[in-house]
Amino acid sequence: MTGIDGKVVAITGAGSGIGEASALLLASRGAKLVLGARRSERLEALVARIEAAGGTAAWTTTDVRRRGDLADLVAYACGHYGALDVLVSNAGIGPISPFDELRVEDWDRMIDVNFRGVLHGIAAALPVFRKQGRGQFVHVVSTAGLRIVPNQAVYAATKNAVRTVSEGLRQEAGPGLRVTMVSPGYVATEFADSVTSPTVRSQAPAVGVSLSPDDIARAVAFAIEQPSNVDVGDIVVRPTAQS
Repeated sequence: MTGIDGKVVAITGAGSGIGEASALLLASRGAKLVLGARRSERLEALVARIEAAGGTAAWTTTDVRRRGDLADLVAYACGHYGALDVLVSNAGIGPISPFDELRVEDWDRMIDVNFRGVLHGIAAALPVFRKQGRGQFVHVVSTAGLRIVPNQAVYAATKNAVRTVSEGLRQEAGPGLRVTMVSPGYVATEFADSVTSPTVRSQAPAVGVSLSPDDIARAVAFAIEQPSNVDVGDIVVRPTAQS
């Protein structure tokens, strides 16, 4: 399959930000969506919005920290639409902080959501893609893994772990599967709300420096719409003002 129209796309972290923007854009281009996130009321409202605009979408409450939730998301897509063409692993958190604050619980949360959540998605979708003979993983990573800066080491480590897994998966995937990483820079989302360190919260970039979630959604759509023999490996999208 080429293009976006008619493709079945599951998105994690779809309740806000990049996930929400990607859902709206892909639905407008004819994708059939299954949206997953922890906040069911957000998903219900988003699906209603998509359907009101003539799109096709369904939702299921999904916590990527639980492997069973990812299995349920993929099974729901297959049961509802008969297939799954793309899994967009977008869910992520960023309670970044200096090491000296020893916020070990935040480190664990980032590992569970940002890294383990992606692995859970691979475990759920890979057998389906193999059976179908086609499929695409889109992993939302970060420019934080490309340029290591103070306060973000653990967060960057989780994103670089996903980068490593994605490249290994790509090499094992064979001709029927595609693996894409989308690496956003500063984006104006609720991401900053997960920052628990007062020091870091006071250093958040100005809104004018940040991209819109729609900017990243277009990158996601670009990767999906390519012909099946074209594997877009990594898209880096930064604000022009970001160093």
